[in-house]
Amino acid sequence: MNTSPLLIGAAEHAVAIEPRMANRHGLIAGATGTGKTVTLQVLAQAFSDLGVPVFVPDIKGDFSGVAAPGSPSDRLTERARRVGIEPLELYGAPVVFWDIFGEHGHPWRLTIADLGPMLLSRLLNLNDTQTGLMQLVFRVADDKGWLLLDLKDLRAMLGWVNEHRRELTGHYGNVAPASIGAIQRALLTLESQGGEHFFGEPAVTLEDFLQTDAAGKGVINILHAERLYRNSPLVYSTLLLWLLSELFEQLPEVGDPDRPRFVLFFDEAHLLFRNTPRSLVDRIEQVVRLIRSKGVGIYFITQSPTDLPESVLGQLGNRVQHALRAFTPRDQRAVRVAAQTFRPNPPLDTEAVITELAVGEALVSVLDDKGRPAPVERTLIRPPSSRMGPLSDEERQNIVAGSVLAGIYDEPVDRESAYEILRHQAEAALAEEKTIQSRPQAATRSRRRTRGDSVLTAAAKSTARSIGTQIGRQIVRGLLGSLTGRRR
Repeated sequence: MNTSPLLIGAAEHAVAIEPRMANRHGLIAGATGTGKTVTLQVLAQAFSDLGVPVFVPDIKGDFSGVAAPGSPSDRLTERARRVGIEPLELYGAPVVFWDIFGEHGHPWRLTIADLGPMLLSRLLNLNDTQTGLMQLVFRVADDKGWLLLDLKDLRAMLGWVNEHRRELTGHYGNVAPASIGAIQRALLTLESQGGEHFFGEPAVTLEDFLQTDAAGKGVINILHAERLYRNSPLVYSTLLLWLLSELFEQLPEVGDPDRPRFVLFFDEAHLLFRNTPRSLVDRIEQVVRLIRSKGVGIYFITQSPTDLPESVLGQLGNRVQHALRAFTPRDQRAVRVAAQTFRPNPPLDTEAVITELAVGEALVSVLDDKGRPAPVERTLIRPPSSRMGPLSDEERQNIVAGSVLAGIYDEPVDRESAYEILRHQAEAALAEEKTIQSRPQAATRSRRRTRGDSVLTAAAKSTARSIGTQIGRQIVRGLLGSLTGRRR
């Protein structure tokens, strides 16, 4: 088993992360255009070589080149020589491409139940009252055994809960029609941003991301997120939070392994904490603190360390700080804070150097083999062995077509869940009412009623109203998914 240190670059000596300390998390920070993507590429491929599966979101569309060998050049060779790599081997890493929209990779779908009420409420930007109602909807669906798999299931449940709110109040608590209306409007907004691509089946599983290839190298899972990040940053950050939550809940404790079991990179990490309820922020902080014992390393990528809560920043043992600009008082404060996060190195004026770093240079501090932060060093980042720049469309499609996951997620499937159950109930009740009304006495009985419809008729109309706009759809559902989010 390969347990070589993960070489980042060189100062007066090689600067590398010890595999045993790689699950103590990390930070890659710096202004736009200072070399963060190359550092990310170097680390991701180093983890892959170590046999560790990796997840990387690609929000600029330029990371896919990690799948192909780099191109030799005098500049690359000279940089490799300066950091002590001779000769520089050029090779690509095994990758799997993912894309919510299915255009640049395998479709990534989750069920409504997979996401759960808290993450779904964050995605819809709901307030506390509306979040409480969302939890009620999930609880009612759970109690009745109605699966919540896609957006039409959730709409049907919201309509049903609204129509039955009086009878539900005594057992589940107050149901406010205004909150239901707010959630329904939020769902329309989500759908306009591509939410229908996000929810459904077949849904991805955690095992899809934990693969190694035949040579024992960890697969780099690349989420093509250029369009997703641009149009719906909340969906983007919610996806990453879901993956983090799944890793924490499903992976067993492994203590202090010789190398991580999985490494997760969060690009534009500040989005994880923007418009996020305090309770969920606290949960993220707890997960970051505890998940290392499950063999998972988390590396945040952002412009400034100030983008992260201090409680999270304090958990990041391996730090790579590229250049920051200090044009405004706010920028100057960010530079000062970034300098203070490192263990001082007396010969080095950290605060001054941060603004002087060239592209491809960084201030780096990693944990030594005893878990102590090493003094910060001005480091020349090593060149990657893979291509710096994106693959062509043809190269990407060839990799997608040859993937072990090819064909598994390509076509959406649909099985019976809350929407279909409520639709069938409505159809059966309306058919029964039609039979009753066809009897000779039906008209007379109807005239004698003083309080409107029978219980059966009221239930039929209520359920029909809940899902009326889609009652004619005929759907064939697949075999994956469950209300609890456990598809095993």
